[in-house]
Amino acid sequence: MNINIIEDILKISLRNKFQNYNPEPASMPFHTRLLGKDRLALYSFIHSLSTNFGTAIFEPVAIALAELRFKNSLKQQTAGNQISSGAHKVIQDIMNGLETATKEPNKEKEIELLREVSQIGEMNTVRPTKVDLWLESESNELFLFDIKTAKPNAGGFREFKRTLLEWTACIFVKNPNAKVNTLIAIPYNPYEPEPYKRWTMRGMLDLDKELKVGKEFWDFIGGEGAYESLLDCFEKVGIEMREEIDNYFKKFQK
Repeated sequence: MNINIIEDILKISLRNKFQNYNPEPASMPFHTRLLGKDRLALYSFIHSLSTNFGTAIFEPVAIALAELRFKNSLKQQTAGNQISSGAHKVIQDIMNGLETATKEPNKEKEIELLREVSQIGEMNTVRPTKVDLWLESESNELFLFDIKTAKPNAGGFREFKRTLLEWTACIFVKNPNAKVNTLIAIPYNPYEPEPYKRWTMRGMLDLDKELKVGKEFWDFIGGEGAYESLLDCFEKVGIEMREEIDNYFKKFQK
């Protein structure tokens, strides 16, 4: 694991946030008097940091981990901008079947259906969601990840599923023989030590082939033990920067 690189990513991200962060000017007199201006500022800062944790921290950390195990590791990539009309129809058929519960998600079958029609019909221009994390193995196998928050809205999984199907179809336009995996990644399990509540996604995602959560995700990218090492790395940086963090929030005591 590139420990030093990951530590630098965390330190730079926090310092950039300190430099550019401006608390919302909204007046909250009751909260301020009850909790104190510094505690309210800390709460607001944490909330603001959480909203861009994925792009500011998780994505670059994932890239640093993956560089040792994958031939290519990129963030914010475009899978493509064309899908055949045949693939478009297959995607809609799959979605209809899942939404009406007349079909079970089956990633391997869905991939082959899309492969078969990837060059059939007219090519339609599309603008799929960008790939948060694009990995390519030494054997040219692709792993495209959409990184989500720890507790995504259950209703959003329809769109997540469509995104994964569209990415696959876009890749097959360029290379019908590509070996491609499209997945949802959730960086940590908010229910630990209990298992992640995967039931919210059942019926829409093929849970074994389209979802990696917490330890499963980080160990896949960085190898066995990567998740625990990563937690230790975050803790170490937090300890090293504690005085710097405390000094930053002291200014809100006035």
